Amino acid sequence: MSLRLGALEDALVNAGAERELARKAAEEVAGFERQLADVRTDLAVIKWMVGFLLALAIGQLWLSMSILSRVP
Repeated sequence: MSLRLGALEDALVNAGAERELARKAAEEVAGFERQLADVRTDLAVIKWMVGFLLALAIGQLWLSMSILSRVP
């Protein structure tokens, strides 16, 4: 458990929660943090994919327009 989650556990205990319940809650928050990190990683990959596809589509449109402008 990271230092930050240890602080969360201590804060919950100081607020009146039992030590075991505070520990379980801190571990659950740690699980959500890991899931959030996975979502952020996936989102970064999706952003790169969208950017690449957008650049590809613009390139294809430019190429198509340049070819069509040469047709008599």
